[in-house]
Amino acid sequence: MDERVASAVEHWGPRFTANGVTASDFERVTRDLDDWDGWCAAWSSVAAEHEKLGRQALATGRHLSAGGHLAQAALYFHFAKFVFVADPDQMRRAHLRAVACLDDALPHLSPPGRRVEAGFEGTALVGILRLPPGPGPHPAVLMLSGLDSAKEEHRVVEQLFLERGLATFAVDGPGQGEAEYDLPIRADWTQPGKALLDALAAEPRIDASRIGVWGVSLGGYYAPRVAAAAGDRVKACVALAGPYDFGDCWSGLPELTRETFRVRARAATEEEARRIAYTLTMEGSAQAITAPLLVVFGRKDRLIPWRQAERLATAAGGDSELLMLEEGNHGCANLTPWHRPYTADWLAQRLAKGDFR
Repeated sequence: MDERVASAVEHWGPRFTANGVTASDFERVTRDLDDWDGWCAAWSSVAAEHEKLGRQALATGRHLSAGGHLAQAALYFHFAKFVFVADPDQMRRAHLRAVACLDDALPHLSPPGRRVEAGFEGTALVGILRLPPGPGPHPAVLMLSGLDSAKEEHRVVEQLFLERGLATFAVDGPGQGEAEYDLPIRADWTQPGKALLDALAAEPRIDASRIGVWGVSLGGYYAPRVAAAAGDRVKACVALAGPYDFGDCWSGLPELTRETFRVRARAATEEEARRIAYTLTMEGSAQAITAPLLVVFGRKDRLIPWRQAERLATAAGGDSELLMLEEGNHGCANLTPWHRPYTADWLAQRLAKGDFR
């Protein structure tokens, strides 16, 4: 097997299935894939099968099934492109299909979703807003992706929040998803965070006084940066598998991750990318976090060393809690029952009316 294929399977296999890829689909895509150049096409082929099921369901009025099939197709097209930066044209074609499938799925999800675009620096940051049942106004969670994730990947986690009465707003920020073509990765999320919080707070069925932020992987760095900058606009923050100082992690990152960061940070060389990585640090910002902070981490994370989590939890200026899973990998994708429901409960409790602990 190609070293890059082996690396992707080894590092991210549990993440794929934890976020909705069926075990059988994962097996049939990867078992005969021995060349990285075929990664995007292999995933896109299976994604197209699910899209066809969705289009057929739409044509025959089976809307709930259509939503499920199209959201599944969006997920698979997303994983076709997620770190496939060596062929930008092929990557973008897969990405456009991911976006189209999810957009078409949104009205038929349960509960349904809606695109929201927040104007930002001459372009737009796009998010998917989903509301729990009832008239509201609802508490809400701003959901931030990592280096290679995007809003198309978060259906499973969204559902946990929605079941607990929390609205979800899964977004693509600078360097991510729909924004990655116009905006590079940035260390300071003050302005992107403000634009996204403003867009969420402007929704009439959202309670702007009860907004939390959740982020995974590099999003587990962005979320605390947003909380630090936003002050009491953010009432609770969850950092899942995020770095305290990304530069300190650089030498241990897989080749695919370093190259993806280089491309999405608009760096000409790996050395320039490494220098940019060192700007992504909580040093000087963590103390400004006043909202309750939950840091979730796996001791066996092979991308981000676990001591990064300890640094964040210790440096935070408000109440912080560290949930360290001894057998957890990156994002603790191999142990979702041990952290996802707890995280959803934790956020629901802290965003409950009148409870801003």
